Amino acid sequence: MIIDFVYEDEKNLCEIDYEKQFIEIIKTTLDYLKIEDDIEMSCILVDDEDIHQINKEYRHIDQSTDVISFALEDNEQFYIEGMPRSIGDIFISVDHARIQAQEYGHSLKREMCFLFTHGLLHLLGYDHMNEDDEKEMFSLQKEILNHLHIER
Repeated sequence: MIIDFVYEDEKNLCEIDYEKQFIEIIKTTLDYLKIEDDIEMSCILVDDEDIHQINKEYRHIDQSTDVISFALEDNEQFYIEGMPRSIGDIFISVDHARIQAQEYGHSLKREMCFLFTHGLLHLLGYDHMNEDDEKEMFSLQKEILNHLHIER
């Protein structure tokens, strides 16, 4: 497993190092989904200004958001046997996570882990474009986070 963690949000960086939790989320998710592939991905922590620009440029939505995933497997890919499966990139706005944690009445750690899990499931092909898919994806997110006992 190759995970690149990038901290673009220098001025507002989290007080907590989430790398250990995110790696546990990846391992648990892969176990739940019975995925045995060696994966490669990145997680980039940004501020609201940066995620607003990304959202505007790539999704044509002129506002900030909490998490954006760029799944590499949405396109046809060439796989090289013996190399990790590159699944994509997750961008998380630390600013947005702080606001949402406060709104939902739980810890920043819980919100960051929720957003990472949400982004990871998108990279693995899950979506919430219709009610059934949303129910499946959100149920799986909750199951993974509860399994890991990530405090509220």
